[in-house]
Amino acid sequence: MAMEKLSVFITTFNNAHTLPFTLESVKWADEIVVLDSFSTDETMAIAEQYGCKTAQHKFMGYGPQKQLALEMTSHNWVLLLDADEAPCPELQAEIQALMAEGPSKAGYTIARQEQLFWRMRTTKNRMNHFLRLFDKRNGGLDDIPIHAAPKVEGELGRLKHPFYHFGEIDIHTKVSKINSYAQGLVADKVAKGRKGNPWMMVFYPPFFFVRSYLFKRSFLNGWAGFIGSVIATFYVFLKYANLYEHYQFEKHGDSLLPKGAPSTVALREKGRKTV
Repeated sequence: MAMEKLSVFITTFNNAHTLPFTLESVKWADEIVVLDSFSTDETMAIAEQYGCKTAQHKFMGYGPQKQLALEMTSHNWVLLLDADEAPCPELQAEIQALMAEGPSKAGYTIARQEQLFWRMRTTKNRMNHFLRLFDKRNGGLDDIPIHAAPKVEGELGRLKHPFYHFGEIDIHTKVSKINSYAQGLVADKVAKGRKGNPWMMVFYPPFFFVRSYLFKRSFLNGWAGFIGSVIATFYVFLKYANLYEHYQFEKHGDSLLPKGAPSTVALREKGRKTV
């Protein structure tokens, strides 16, 4: 099979801190596309310094934004990265060899090795695998508001080596991110008819903690693993709590507050419009 050319596509917003490491890790690719959401830092200058194909567009949501970046790519085979991610050296060599040989699958999943506050997660963890390398003729990005991901038709393979993720530099950043994610998923769940079952807040988080800390071996990361598992469990709780809250506001509005009290519903609506 003929050697395939590879396009890497990345969406950015104020990623000057991590983007150089990301771009350095894929500078061997045939093309790098960077779609920016009008950053106010040096993100665009860094992308241009690396010779990337660049454009700017108002943020439309994770799925549509990544899909637009995908449509900017020139080659059939593409690698999706966030601006705080990078393939490890072994994965870089593995992808280059695969492109040289000619891929035999519709796409390939790759394990993600996470930064866990002051350390990297050990590779002895059971890492999550994500579809990131694929033939765009077989699919594209889904429209999930937060965790948008590629969907392709055809058989998938799995690469041996991981890519790094440097997004969770400290506890404050992690907690802020999960709170934003939990709120952002409410509209999608409501649109899909998901109901706010309060018992999921009670029973699912403890199960999730056991799975994360013990079954996925987060305990091998020491206290960082314990803290990370607790926060991830809180994220699970927040997803169901926010969904339950949505339906409670829909049902009661301000009726359970004292007469004449400031309208919580109006304040929530104002907050949504400013996000």
